[in-house]
Amino acid sequence: MSKKSQAKALSFVFTLLASCQNPKPMKEVIVDRPDVHSYAELSQIHHLNLDLIVDFEKNIIEGSATYDILPNGADHITLDIQGPEIDQITVDDQEVEYRLGEQDPILGQALRIPIHSDSKKISVHYKTQSDAAALQWLSPMQTSGKKHPFMFSQGEAILTRTWIPIQDSPGIRFTYEATLHVPAELMAVMSATNVQTKNTNGIYHFTMPQPVPAYLIAIAVGDLSFKILGPRTGVYAEPSVLEKAANEFVDTEHMITAAENLYGPYAWDRYDLLVLPPSFPFGGMENPRLTFVTPTVIAGDRSLVSLIAHELAHSWSGNYVTNSNWNDFWINEGFTTYFERRIMESLYGRDYSEMLASLALQEWKDLVLEMGDTSKDTYLHLDLIHRNPDDGMTNIAYEKGSFLLRMLEEKIGRERFDVFLKNYFAAHAFQSMDSEKLIEYMNTHLPLDSLQIDLASWIYRPGIPADTPIPASDRFNKVEAAFVKMNSTGIYDTKLTKDWSSHEWIHFISLLPEDASVQLLKNLDLAFKFTTSGNCEILDIWFEKAIKSGYSKEILDKIEAFLVQIGRRKYIMPLYKAFKTTGQIETARKIYAQARPNYHSVSVNSVDLLLKE
Repeated sequence: MSKKSQAKALSFVFTLLASCQNPKPMKEVIVDRPDVHSYAELSQIHHLNLDLIVDFEKNIIEGSATYDILPNGADHITLDIQGPEIDQITVDDQEVEYRLGEQDPILGQALRIPIHSDSKKISVHYKTQSDAAALQWLSPMQTSGKKHPFMFSQGEAILTRTWIPIQDSPGIRFTYEATLHVPAELMAVMSATNVQTKNTNGIYHFTMPQPVPAYLIAIAVGDLSFKILGPRTGVYAEPSVLEKAANEFVDTEHMITAAENLYGPYAWDRYDLLVLPPSFPFGGMENPRLTFVTPTVIAGDRSLVSLIAHELAHSWSGNYVTNSNWNDFWINEGFTTYFERRIMESLYGRDYSEMLASLALQEWKDLVLEMGDTSKDTYLHLDLIHRNPDDGMTNIAYEKGSFLLRMLEEKIGRERFDVFLKNYFAAHAFQSMDSEKLIEYMNTHLPLDSLQIDLASWIYRPGIPADTPIPASDRFNKVEAAFVKMNSTGIYDTKLTKDWSSHEWIHFISLLPEDASVQLLKNLDLAFKFTTSGNCEILDIWFEKAIKSGYSKEILDKIEAFLVQIGRRKYIMPLYKAFKTTGQIETARKIYAQARPNYHSVSVNSVDLLLKE
């Protein structure tokens, strides 16, 4: 190939090239890439076949990743890799020399593999590092059952490259299959077809016939059992957790029906749930066919199942139609949050969904106040070049995005907007979407001009738009009246609160002023037993108020136990931040020293940054 042809085929220039026998990093000068968080220049993977051994003694995964490829006229394929050690790479069963790019602390390395115009398969034989960021290895004592170890992955946003060399961009889709070899006493599950019973040989086979991006490949291995919830739904969990989980998630099948009635057929065959140990850093992860869920949503009264509605909604918005890059993360989460509330309204009524929306609006306002209303991080479309895409995974994407859609619904009319969304999902099934394309599609299919709707100001400008809808919650109005009455009389009447949901309690606690006295919080705790609540949402906001008021000194052991046990970033970050902002950073660091080994890398990175010198 001529130098001119090479320059045309490559999207970046390599110097200081080295072979796999004498690996020296190559330096790349980036010219143009469709995704600033991936070295992939073209979508070249058609199908992935994994054959992996899960080694709990070394805390590594090793084996091979074989790709059916679409050469697209290129003379190489570029994968993303961050950490895995490569043993060998073959192209159509012939070993080839490969080249690695310089190590970037966020992106990892470019892995360049030479191919021919008629190349069909690439196989990468590798092993992961024991500290691969996507994988968390738990000792038996860190699990519910205390008898067996546990391992799970978390690939979003760009962590899949830490356990699979892959084209790790949300804009690149492929089907996959896998064979996992695990200890015989454990069970393996993936975001694919799954068996429902443990086998005797520790070998599990999986297929994912629908094309997915790399961040939605997920794996978990542990002492798991399964219980059916409905014709298409079930839950996996450790045996000691299974019955509680099944009882909590009993409405899952009804949620699917409600979602299908809104926006069309469910496209993934089954929708199962996997309850993970408490160290899981998120509320849930929408891995197709198998949502990963934090045990913190098991409150005993099904009060936190909106999270399940959210992860289910991702089966349409996110998994079905996906943001093409992480600058447009809001397209995944904004649509999903709007859809979640529509599901909750369908199942539990408008009063209930309006409580969720009211709480969300306040959280959005608080975040904008913290960031500053001119901050570019309060845009929907972000500029995350040279930044970790995790920086963009804030509540802005969820709530500004969802309220944008609610604004459109209210101005256009729900019936017409529902038809639009149903058609939108059908028209872009298993495809990618970005802000520019979305604006064009909406301008074509919605009467935006005649209604004087300015989408660009929502997407490309900071702060809270003037036409943001305001939820109306009669139930919250009654909470506020009760709060005023109790505050004025000093009488904490449990009759007023007898039928409150967790959302009403959260709203009640949020009404406490920042300078609330220790005595006031002590009196409330005696009356309503907040510190011993079994609901993590209530505990989290209560502990934050306690830290800011100074009441935390009297219940520090409870706060410490919560932070050591729970690794969900949504909960732990506000508490560590409250310690820091009230001059108690040494207390925070002392607690964190105990808790850090229990946290996933996603949470560790956030808390490390917050509590650094």
